[in-house]
Amino acid sequence: MGNPRETAALTLAACERQGAWSDGHLKRAIREQDLDRRDGALATRLCYGVLQNRLLLDWRLGRVCSMKLNKLDIRILCDLRVAAYQILFLDKIPPSAAVNEAVNLAKKHSRNPRAAGMVNGVLRALLREETPEIRGKDELETLSIRYSHPQWLVEEFAGQLGLEGAEALLKADNEQPPTAAQVNTLNTRSEKLAEELREAGGSVEPHPWLSNCLLLTGTGDLERLDAFQRGDFYVQDAASRLAVMAADPKPASRVLDCCAAPGGKSFAAAIAMENRGELMSCDIHPHKIKLLEAGRDRLGLSIVIPTLQNAAQTREDWLEGFDAVLTDVPCSGLGIIRKKPDIRYKDPEPMKGLPRVQRGILDNCARYVRPGGTLVYSTCTVLPRENGDVVDGFLAEHPDFGLEPFPLPQFGEQPGKVTFWPHIHGTDGFFVAKLRRKG
Repeated sequence: MGNPRETAALTLAACERQGAWSDGHLKRAIREQDLDRRDGALATRLCYGVLQNRLLLDWRLGRVCSMKLNKLDIRILCDLRVAAYQILFLDKIPPSAAVNEAVNLAKKHSRNPRAAGMVNGVLRALLREETPEIRGKDELETLSIRYSHPQWLVEEFAGQLGLEGAEALLKADNEQPPTAAQVNTLNTRSEKLAEELREAGGSVEPHPWLSNCLLLTGTGDLERLDAFQRGDFYVQDAASRLAVMAADPKPASRVLDCCAAPGGKSFAAAIAMENRGELMSCDIHPHKIKLLEAGRDRLGLSIVIPTLQNAAQTREDWLEGFDAVLTDVPCSGLGIIRKKPDIRYKDPEPMKGLPRVQRGILDNCARYVRPGGTLVYSTCTVLPRENGDVVDGFLAEHPDFGLEPFPLPQFGEQPGKVTFWPHIHGTDGFFVAKLRRKG
């Protein structure tokens, strides 16, 4: 049986050394270490907790460590971060246990005989230190430290929302949202599913403003549940489903989902279409086509046709062939930091090329919309240069398309495009624009 603290620390080290994504690496490590459900949950809490608070943890550790943290072996630094997170954030773990475990891991992870003593000294100094006031050189750096977002990102958010709005967003990014389960209304009713999920354990609440959506906490591995295996629900954030509601796909129509994996929008559209019509569900990666096929079969959505296709490359046989086209384009992902906390630490430089890629996909996929049909552009980011700027540039060069207002539950009529925010709407950070091709 493995050690959950070691599993968390080694996952964190791999994320820094190899650029691995924490969720995939952690799930694999939990399986390989044969952690039971309780230890797997602890490893997950420690790993995500450190990622959500890494800059703050490093600021606190840097105050009591005689060495510069970037000079430490990455495995020792991650051992320190995991222990510091337990000391500063978790009430149920005795500080002495956190220190002892970190010392033992240091002995195992370092050939330096002094490493364990250094770890012991740093953590005991952390325990002795009174909680300091967090203060950077200016307000932006203070927010960066307090909420562990790189300063460039704090500046981006403050430029859009002001300091007060940015702080509310940063705080929301560090919260753990419930899982949004969208009900397969072709199989079951919300009330019946909610009752069954409550009996399986955990908390189940109806979404406050989105019908046929349940918010789940403490339910553990959803895939083990009978209701999941029967295809009674699938996981999808409310904002992502709202993009499909904006498209308003009709039964017996022909719909194209250009960047479909993992499949939530395709599944939502197929359910809205009452499983009547045709829905081409595309992705560029063969292994993701298999995921789409598995989801389709589990949910019983026979109109979904998973198809290997690059959204930026033209299919002549699809030109003007669809009533509705969904383009959920590759993006920086900065709207889903609360679910993937390590996104905040990715290098911002490659993100600068994304608008060109996004525009290329939008230009190409617009050709598939029949006259009078609908084109929806969406991302899971909140950066204007990947959102409204891309749409505005497209409209300037495509006079045969125009923005179309659309209604949404709770939020009323939208003027053709809308940005959702975690701290305002309780959803992922998300952008949706609805365009209509003129007849």
